[in-house]
Amino acid sequence: MAFTGDTVRLIVKFRNFDGKAIDPTDVKLKIFSESEQTIEEFQLNDTNRLEIGVFYFDYIVPVGEGNLIYEFSGMVNGKPIITRGTIERRFI
Repeated sequence: MAFTGDTVRLIVKFRNFDGKAIDPTDVKLKIFSESEQTIEEFQLNDTNRLEIGVFYFDYIVPVGEGNLIYEFSGMVNGKPIITRGTIERRFI
């Protein structure tokens, strides 16, 4: 759960089919509403990289109702890699 107006750190660990950490290219973070409408999109770079395959983004939870969906994506060998999660937002 995250309070509106607070900062949450979103972290992703990209791995290949063998479970080995990999760095995709064109790493992005998208934030969606519960109705799957894009709210925001961010392009990530090396400043968002913690180690091989691990990226983060410090996101300020906007005021509003309903949960948010976040999606980290990138490209590996010309193929997409995607992972999603949920931010449960609350005022109280």
